[in-house]
Amino acid sequence: MPVPVILTGRAVRLEPLAAHHAQALAEAGAEDRTTYAFTPVPHGLEAAREYVARALADQAAGRSLPFATVNLADGRVVGSTRFLELDYWQGPLVWPPAPGVPFGDPATAVPDAAEIGNTWLSPRAQGTGINTEAKLLMLRYAFEHWGVQRISLRADARNLRSCTAIERLGATCEGVRRAHSRGLDGVVRSTAFYSILDEEWPAVRDIIELRIAAATSPSAPDRAINQECLRHGGGNGQLIHA
Repeated sequence: MPVPVILTGRAVRLEPLAAHHAQALAEAGAEDRTTYAFTPVPHGLEAAREYVARALADQAAGRSLPFATVNLADGRVVGSTRFLELDYWQGPLVWPPAPGVPFGDPATAVPDAAEIGNTWLSPRAQGTGINTEAKLLMLRYAFEHWGVQRISLRADARNLRSCTAIERLGATCEGVRRAHSRGLDGVVRSTAFYSILDEEWPAVRDIIELRIAAATSPSAPDRAINQECLRHGGGNGQLIHA
């Protein structure tokens, strides 16, 4: 199973989520709750402790690799993100396949595909470029260290800002699964699915690096959101955007 790792950039550090992060996560999540319409964010210290405990249980079971997101400018924890939906394609071909089960020694196995998700940032960290650089660090680690074939991302289709932010990374919208699940607000939601493939990574990396380099330029162009996602969207969701 993937081992915890620290990923450090110019503005952000992703460090393995641990119990000692609970207080800081509670503080980050309490800044302004209005931006979390579609994102599960712990509210209060006890909820933050439970949030961390569940994440660590998933990690111990080999289902995810969670991080605390740290703003390097002041050392404050400003949110969380994780790898999840880890999948392994090595070893003998069996049918039906058993997703999430590594071949050989689990301690040394690395996934062939994964998802990046459960991402949230405090309001003061939104729009600062932290999310963009965090995605770059995670994508680079997944494609260049693990050697994955695919990274997936998803968003509530009503959350147009989230869909826009994912597409601005260079991810491809694969479509919208209608009435996919129950949303955080209790309403049945449709989900927009995105992916980045191994052969697409060099171009996507260039897009993200250019966005980071041009972050201070107000004239930097935005990528238009995929019309398929717009057609199935239609909400006023908030996002951790870059």
